[in-house]
Amino acid sequence: MDARIDLHSNPLAGQVLKYINSAGHAVGKSGLPMATQELVKLRASQINGCGFCTDMHFKDAVAAGETAQRLNLVAAWREATVFTEPERAALELAEEGTRIADAAGGVSDAAWANAAKHYSEDELVALVSIIAIINTYNRINVMVQQPAGAYEPGMFG
Repeated sequence: MDARIDLHSNPLAGQVLKYINSAGHAVGKSGLPMATQELVKLRASQINGCGFCTDMHFKDAVAAGETAQRLNLVAAWREATVFTEPERAALELAEEGTRIADAAGGVSDAAWANAAKHYSEDELVALVSIIAIINTYNRINVMVQQPAGAYEPGMFG
């Protein structure tokens, strides 16, 4: 299976992705725990049906030391006992932020208040930003039908 557009050889795609990646690098340096970032990226990617990003963030999380048990339970985080309260709040915000079109009013006040109990203002900015960035990547990859499975941690930088 080939992608509809080769995002790695198209000059305009390269320019656009460079700026999205720059935003991602800023979030990566924000102080928001990397485990939380990867869990959020994985959950949003699952919801959006983005095989490429699901594969990437599963593998990146494993490379960073995340356990298979926790990664396997991300899709069922509400019933799982392996996530901290801050991680659960981040996953809730990621789900509601990803499913904006499905929920009247977008992200609920309860989900926001729960996240705000666990994260500083800067961490909330990072969390909102990483949710927006991964949703952008999910949409790009789903639209161009980017194949999944060949990603290796670190291959993009």
